[in-house]
Formats: sequence, structure tokens, C-alpha cells
Amino acid sequence: MAVGIASCSKSASYYRKNLDDAEKLMWTNVDSAMAMLDNIDPSYLKVDSLRAKYHYLVAFGHMRQNRSMIGDSLVAFAHNYYRGKDITRDIRSGTAYAWYKFWVGDTPGAITMLDSIVSLSNIPDSLIAPTLRIRVLLGASEYQGNTLIPYARRLMTIETDTPRQIEAKYMLLSAYEYAEQLDSALMLSEELIEYARSHNWGDKQFIFELERAQILGEMGRTAESDEVVEGIFRKSSPNNGAADYLHMQLAMNALNSGNLSRAAKELAVADSFAAKFRKEDDTYYRSYSNLLRSMIDFKQNGKMKLVHVNGLNNRQQERYNRAKASQWESERSSLHQQGRALALKAESEHKTVVILVITLFAFLILASAVWIIRHRRHRERENEERAEALQKMVDELKSAPAQVQTESHTPTALRRAMLQQLGIIKMVAETPTEQNREMLRKISSIESDTEGELVNWNNVFELINTLYSGFYDKLHGAYGETLTPKEEQIIVLMIAGFSTKEISVITGQTTSTIYVRKSSIRKKLGVPEKEDIVTFLRERSYY
Repeated sequence: MAVGIASCSKSASYYRKNLDDAEKLMWTNVDSAMAMLDNIDPSYLKVDSLRAKYHYLVAFGHMRQNRSMIGDSLVAFAHNYYRGKDITRDIRSGTAYAWYKFWVGDTPGAITMLDSIVSLSNIPDSLIAPTLRIRVLLGASEYQGNTLIPYARRLMTIETDTPRQIEAKYMLLSAYEYAEQLDSALMLSEELIEYARSHNWGDKQFIFELERAQILGEMGRTAESDEVVEGIFRKSSPNNGAADYLHMQLAMNALNSGNLSRAAKELAVADSFAAKFRKEDDTYYRSYSNLLRSMIDFKQNGKMKLVHVNGLNNRQQERYNRAKASQWESERSSLHQQGRALALKAESEHKTVVILVITLFAFLILASAVWIIRHRRHRERENEERAEALQKMVDELKSAPAQVQTESHTPTALRRAMLQQLGIIKMVAETPTEQNREMLRKISSIESDTEGELVNWNNVFELINTLYSGFYDKLHGAYGETLTPKEEQIIVLMIAGFSTKEISVITGQTTSTIYVRKSSIRKKLGVPEKEDIVTFLRERSYY
């Protein structure tokens, strides 16, 4: 039972080791780490330290995998547990908790929490960098400018990986744009373009050049902006995958310079490319193109059309609906995972019950087997002791001189010896092992051969005569011609108090045969059906 229970319920040390292994893998192979965590049922984690570590690692793993964190609400418990106890897990669980807030729609709350973490002092750069990276990312999504600039600068200085540094510099460029520090933004764009050109980062160079065109357009340097866009077209085909955004930039430049007809023309070209490239997935593009179209129309006609307002609103509504649909899908996936976890738990508990029942039955069988073995050994030990005692008696009888006369030949002593001899026969009948049978044959054959029988029947008849007032002689005299020898043997053993089973052992017959012979005896002696044979003989003074 102990083995069964141990196999079903794992110890805290088992879970602690698995959690430690998952934490080590989290930075090198996050998928393997999450697979290890999936095999742990959190309902079995009764210790707060294990529960906190599990929920912290699961949430942190989801964040690293960029998966939905809708179901990671318990990361708040983990963060509260580690606060002030473990600085590394405090910061990482806090970052995961902030990312959870972002996933459930509380972006301001997430930013506030990240601000409190990155403001901590004496934290190693390697530990604070991932948190600061997320803070800058969320700040950019909220179009923060002056607030975001110091964070982006700090991130750019502590990043050790070159691609990360370039990413941080690009975030700083966006922060400058949102803060309308366009000169600084333009300078950074030129640095990024030069770096991408020198390292043959074609895709990155395209993005940085498009960003430079947008900055120049916002600065009112539309001609330079147009030149940058035309330069992109010259380096790539006019039919490149971003042609819609390039023509949209040309439309914005034309609008800013007052050339409405050119702006409308460029926007129409951009729309045609968007229809070709984006097909049904053009919501993001249309959120900009509809705004630009409404501005061109307003400039041309001096009035705002409701259709344009509706278009803007519809695009925003589409984005909102898609975001909500994504959130609902994430919640449904989370519920599905929780349901699967509950199903696995129920299955595990069912297996546990089955194992415990099987273990209990095995325990009962084992206990029964042990009891039977001990009982048999006990009986064997008793039989051996009896056999030794019988052997000793035989040896003493064989070694005693025939002429020795003892003072024990008194009638009382003689009767006691005969009763002991009869008791030996009865003991063998009660425990008919092969050893006991052999001992009885030896004792019975001391004076003469038993001819294969267990006892010397002549001696037995003498014992019965002596102990029961000549019973055998009386019986044989009255029914000697009617009864068979076997029937006489049965009757004298019945008189001596032997049971049917014991009689079957001594006479070498089955119990069924003994019952048949008893029926025959009853008929031959004239014993009534319901009267006992021994009582019948006693009443007729046979002994």
C-alpha cells in the first residue's frame, strides 16, 4: 500500500526538481521548459513556494513565446510572493504580471507597473534590459514621446546584442517623432540607414529610408521626402511589396504642399496596390488611407462627408472587433487548456483510485499468503516436535530389555499407558502428515508387522477390551458373523471417540466410504434411524 501511494502522490522534492529544471531551460529552450511545466498539475502544489514558482514560470514562458496570457492571472500571486525575497524572480514575475495586464486590456496599468520596476536602483543591466525593452515597446504603442525618450536612450546603452541595439535606436527614433523632435529623429534615421547599408541589411534599410521620408515630410521638406521615395523605387521595382505605402507617402507630401490633384492621384495608385497586395487583410492600410482621403476631400470641397467619417469609424471598429475576437479566442484557448488540465487531473485521480484498490487487494492477498505460510510452518513445527516425541518413544521401547519389570504395572498405570497409546493414534488421525503416519506404523509394528495398515488391529482390539470392559469380544461374539472386519474396526474406533474423518485416516478409507459402512452397520445391528450407534450399544450393556 505504501508503494502504491508513493507511486500516485509525488513529493514536494519531485516538483521542486522539475521546476528548477524548467527554470534552467527557460532561457535556452523555452518550448522544452513549457513542456515540462505542462506535465505538472498545479492543484498538487500545496507549498506556496512551489505554487509561486510554477505560476511565475508559466507566465514568463508565455511571455517569451509571445502567446496569450489571458489565463495567467495567478502570476500576481507569484509576484507578491517574490516581492522583497528574490530580486531576480521579483523583477521577472513583475514583468510577466505587467505583460498580463497588457493582454487583458490594462495597458496604462502595465506601463505604471513597468515604470516602478525600471526605476529600481542597483539592478544589473542584464536583468533590467528585458523589462525596459517591454516598457519602451508599450510606450511606443501608446505614442509616448518625451516620457519614452529617456527609457529608449537607456535601453540603447545597456543592450549588448547589436540587433537589439539597432532595435532600441529605432524605438528612440519613434520617441523623437512622437515628441516632435524631428531633427533628432532625422539624424537617427540617417545613422540607421548607413548602418543597414554597410551591413547589407536590405529589408532594414528599406524600412529606415521610408521612416526618413516620413520625417522629412513632417518637417515640410516634401521635395526631399519625394526624392527619398523615388530613390527607393529606383533601387527596387515600382511594383515592390510596399508600393502602396510609398505612394501613400507621396500623397501625404502632395497634400502638405497643397497639390490636391496629385495627392488624390497618388492615393488612388496606393489603393490599387493595396487591393493587389493586401486583398482582404488591408484594415491597417485603410485606417490611414481613409483618413487621408477625407482630408483631401475636405480640402477640395470645403466640407466633411459623412461617408468618410463612417469609413474611419468602421476601420477603427474593425480593428477593435479583431482585437476583441483575438482576446476571446485567447480566453477560449485558456479555458480549453484549463478544461484539459481538469480532465487530466480527473483521469489521474481515477488511475490513483484504481492503483490504490489494486494495491489494497495485493496487500490483502500478500497478508493472507503470509498468514497461511506462517500457519503451515507452525503446524509443520508442531508435527516435527510430535514426530520427534514419537520417535523417542519408539527408540525407548526398542531399547528397553524385555525382562525388565517396573513397578508401574499396576492397573491404574496400565490403563493410563493404554489411554496414552490410544491418544497417540488419535493425534495421528487429527494431523495425518506423512511423518506422523510413518511414526504410527513404527510404533504399531514394534511387536509384529502391521501388514501395511497404520495400526496393529489386534493390539487396538486389546486396548478396547481393556479400556471398555471387553467391548470388542462382546461385539465380535454377538455379530462376528454379520459384521465385516472393516465394520468392526469402525465400531471400536467410534466407541473410542474417533470422528468420521479420523476413522477414515486410521482405516485408510474415504469419509464417503465410512458413511456408507455406518449405514450398513446400522442395519446389521438393528439401530433405529435416528438413534446414535454408540448410544445404542451402551444401552445394551456392551461396555
